Amino acid sequence: MVSEDGKTEEFFVLEQTRVGGISYILVSDSTGDDGECMILKDTSPEEEKEATYEPVEDEAELTAVLKIFEELLEDVSIER
Repeated sequence: MVSEDGKTEEFFVLEQTRVGGISYILVSDSTGDDGECMILKDTSPEEEKEATYEPVEDEAELTAVLKIFEELLEDVSIER
């Protein structure tokens, strides 16, 4: 992933889901237990072949999607 300042960042996709027609991925900066995670959503138009992901910033949306990821990943503890 390339940040707004042009810096390349590498993430590991832990899980993905689709809610209300929008694709979300849960990513981590580490494969270990103590990695920082982030929820990204696909903001690209449907006709695009390549996805564009941006961090979820809306608090209500973030809470709802986080709850889904916690259910999908029963054995993983996600701290906010």
